[in-house]
Amino acid sequence: MPRPMTIAEKILAAHAGLDEVVPGQLIECDLDLVLSNDITGPIAIKEFRKIGAEKVFDPAKIALVPDHYAPNKDIKSAEQTKMLRDFAHEQGIVHYYEVGCMGVEHALLPEQGVVTAGDLIIGADSHTCTYGALGAFSTGVGSTDAAVGFATGRAWFKVPESLKFNIEGELRPGVTGKDIILYLIGMIGVDGALYKAMEFTGSAIRSLSMEGRLAISNMAIEAGGKAGIIEVDDVTRAYMEGRMERTPVEYHSDPGAEYAHVYEIKAEDIPVMVSWPHLPSNAHPVAESRDITIDQAVIGSCTNGRIEDMRQAAEVLRGRKVHPNVRCIVIPATQLVYRQCIEEGLMEVFLDANCAVSTPTCGPCLGGYMGILAAGERCVATTNRNFVGRMGDPTSEVYLSNPAVAAASAVAGHLALPEDL
Repeated sequence: MPRPMTIAEKILAAHAGLDEVVPGQLIECDLDLVLSNDITGPIAIKEFRKIGAEKVFDPAKIALVPDHYAPNKDIKSAEQTKMLRDFAHEQGIVHYYEVGCMGVEHALLPEQGVVTAGDLIIGADSHTCTYGALGAFSTGVGSTDAAVGFATGRAWFKVPESLKFNIEGELRPGVTGKDIILYLIGMIGVDGALYKAMEFTGSAIRSLSMEGRLAISNMAIEAGGKAGIIEVDDVTRAYMEGRMERTPVEYHSDPGAEYAHVYEIKAEDIPVMVSWPHLPSNAHPVAESRDITIDQAVIGSCTNGRIEDMRQAAEVLRGRKVHPNVRCIVIPATQLVYRQCIEEGLMEVFLDANCAVSTPTCGPCLGGYMGILAAGERCVATTNRNFVGRMGDPTSEVYLSNPAVAAASAVAGHLALPEDL
């Protein structure tokens, strides 16, 4: 009988063709998808050429998404995207998403059914861990690893230990998946899950929508996590129904599976959170942060740019105006989300509130464009990182929050809860 295993161990064992694996074991696995974008893709393509590869292992198992600087912001970014486009056409890449069809990669691929439960996925982008919300093992890698993945469809892994975060009880009003993950990162630190699989479970997790779960898994890397996994349940199955290209495979942790640590958390102890500069772990309750004025609010990204996030922001902004000293930028994460915003009247709410609305892009999250900060400016953002200079000038500051808080802060001119308005 195989030893009791966690979800992460089961997925890795299955893709290595083994009955069981143990933490620390080095294994070579078959991959279900290799992902790259307009920043990391060109490097991977150059490395692909350098190793003498001529054809990708499977044109249907590679995704190329120009989302960081697309639509192109300058000549250099245009050249980057052109290299991605030319490679996609040359190799017949099935999942290449041109401007007008693309979205922020980690919102787009689940939406389009390209990733599914039980998958093993690598991506040359650290937030590839997002797909763990579907019950997949997905992790970020360097561009060289992605290049080898393009060529061979395989990658080496060291089996990680797993951490279990069991969150039981009922969440307070206004607390979202974003608040849960900010709270957890604040609790364990930015290296508290270093090279470990984070497994999120408990009644509070099961109560979340897919959008809330995707936000949690997306930020596993901000605690150093190799993966951020949530087991498949009826919410996951409903989301996957009729959407997925491949048949989902469910894995569940065995009773008796070994964890490096099990964290028991009461859901009611988690407040609505905001992470102050310059680390996601610098997490504080919003209620204790109201004296911090802001110059900009960004609502979007691969963390919080989905339709539920747009609805949460619009609910706060409806009938209100953005503070005259604040710029509020709204970025639906995909074309479908953009269309839903129009159909549900959310776009009208944003425009009436004096928000600037962008086509899907990573844009300001990485200091790319569509909202760069000047010296000394402060931004509240639904993004995932607030490192020094992340969104612009090294003296600027980024505060991480959920969409409702970002919207309320845009109206108030300082960090605020919706009930403060």
